[in-house]
Amino acid sequence: MNMQYQSAASPTYVSDEAFAEGLRHAMRRVYLWMTLGLLVTGTVAFLVVSTPLLFLVANPIVFFGAMIAELIFVIVLSARVMRMAPATAVGIFLVYAALNGITMSLVFAIYTSSSIAITFFVTACLFGAMSIVGYTTSIDLTRMGGFLLMALIGLIIGSIANMFFASSALYWILTYVGIIIFIGLTAYNTQRVKRMTLTALQQGDTLMEQRVGIIGALSLYLDFVNLFLLLLRLAGRRR
Repeated sequence: MNMQYQSAASPTYVSDEAFAEGLRHAMRRVYLWMTLGLLVTGTVAFLVVSTPLLFLVANPIVFFGAMIAELIFVIVLSARVMRMAPATAVGIFLVYAALNGITMSLVFAIYTSSSIAITFFVTACLFGAMSIVGYTTSIDLTRMGGFLLMALIGLIIGSIANMFFASSALYWILTYVGIIIFIGLTAYNTQRVKRMTLTALQQGDTLMEQRVGIIGALSLYLDFVNLFLLLLRLAGRRR
């Protein structure tokens, strides 16, 4: 049995096995870029926390400046990735990951190394399990994704509000709700990236496939990092 998809030049016929292998190869590249982003973040955070640079990052101006820069990079990459050269998009993603490492160095300074390592392992297990669910399930997660995105907006608003209320009860409610949200988003984003990659493969559009891979890596990277931070808030041991 053969599968046909259109390329820009002419119809191309590819066997189901070759098509499935193309999808697996593209998804492996997504996770490779995501993992590279995590390595950059972790390395930068470790270097900062191990040097006097930590005192510089602790300066509110530097810290919030880095956070604003991160936000700008995410907005630019999300909005323009489909018009960028893949190499440029990867570069922006890695710069964002490095900036995130700078801000996360304060987290590394607060929590013990053992609790960070254990939480990272637990996060990787949860993330991996939900990513497998998202990749293999035949259930359409689009509706769940819309609900989770609305819940995420509510989580952000609640977190900002609690900066003023300083409610311990609300803090823990937001923590548990946030964990549930990012567990669900991991499955949803995995399925979304898979479907977008399938579309690119069916169209024979290599550039689109690479661009989808980069924005997919960013989405999954954000799911992983936020899940890690929430789990660390829940179970991490402070120094």
